[in-house]
Amino acid sequence: MAMSPSSLKQEAHPPHPTLRWTSVDIDKLKLDDTNQAPVIESDMARPMSPDLDVWDSWPLADPAGKPVRWRDGELWFALAVPREDDPEERHHKARIHHFHRVADRFVHLGQTLTEGHTPGTREWSGSARFENGQVTLFLTVAGRAGDRATTFMQRIFSTSASLDPDGDFGIWSPAVECVSADGLHYRPADQLVGEPGKIKALRDPAHFRDADGTNYLLFTGSSAAQPGSHDGVIGLAVEDEQGKYRTLPPVITAVGVNNELERPHIVEHGGLLYLFWSTQRGVFAPGIVAPTGLYGAVASSISGPWQLLNGTGLVLSNPADAPTQCYSWWVLPDFSVASFVDYWGPADESRPETETRRARFGGTFAPFVQIAVEGNHSWLVR
Repeated sequence: MAMSPSSLKQEAHPPHPTLRWTSVDIDKLKLDDTNQAPVIESDMARPMSPDLDVWDSWPLADPAGKPVRWRDGELWFALAVPREDDPEERHHKARIHHFHRVADRFVHLGQTLTEGHTPGTREWSGSARFENGQVTLFLTVAGRAGDRATTFMQRIFSTSASLDPDGDFGIWSPAVECVSADGLHYRPADQLVGEPGKIKALRDPAHFRDADGTNYLLFTGSSAAQPGSHDGVIGLAVEDEQGKYRTLPPVITAVGVNNELERPHIVEHGGLLYLFWSTQRGVFAPGIVAPTGLYGAVASSISGPWQLLNGTGLVLSNPADAPTQCYSWWVLPDFSVASFVDYWGPADESRPETETRRARFGGTFAPFVQIAVEGNHSWLVR
């Protein structure tokens, strides 16, 4: 039975505002027609460009999270790189690019920030707010400028520029580090070596403005209080009167369960806050079986208490027959859901994976899907 905002508010608060996502929750998970996305067919996985791989994406949105109108469509950002033989190399060269979305079509406009604008070797995911003619881009800066080797340091920065409704960006302001690991709740993400799925995290800043006007940033983090091989958390920082962000305790912790709760973001609906994140099957702790998918929780306020959607957290998974076809979901205020086409094609067991990656990797915007929510329940509409 779906819960109303009032019934959620009346529930007893837990002793700590952080929601713990556990293996017991995940053990209850079942895949069915309400939570499995349709299979991506070959005509849906065509690259948007023969020269570009595109993955994590997000819209330019107003402070409430609604995409703004721009040139009879919308302005979107995504990570992108020139296509290479091994798509896994994209993580070491990623830059933010921007795109014009009209209906279901995306047109590439170019790289957003000039080389050297941020003090890293590449740029990873973030979010973008539009207010009073200004774009504020929150982003992850990976590596450190001048590094001779690829490192996995992650820092959270912001930069701003004007944007004409029918024009392009003005001059971007100097990039400023806006959230840092406090060593109490969040570990620094300063590894020199690593591999996808196993590195520690301080990335994916997503802006959220509460009804009282307070600005927050959610982010993907790693626990400093309980460090380990699987210590993923969803972090939170609040903006003070001087415009500086200070960290708060995590919203959700998955210590002992999962290493990466990626790209967290909040959608307000019906007096409730819906928190969504993405994670992959390979980053769950040994012995925990769960699909690559979009997961979520709900609360009546940013301070909680938070409840897992559907009792397990699972909102949308890849289909069982195509478990890696999409990733990095982003839920819009109308509950349409963006993602990118990942390894969608069937694996060729007779050939090494490194030889088939290019043929199987989509590297393009996936068809949007639609979900619906009511209280602490969600389901796939189409």
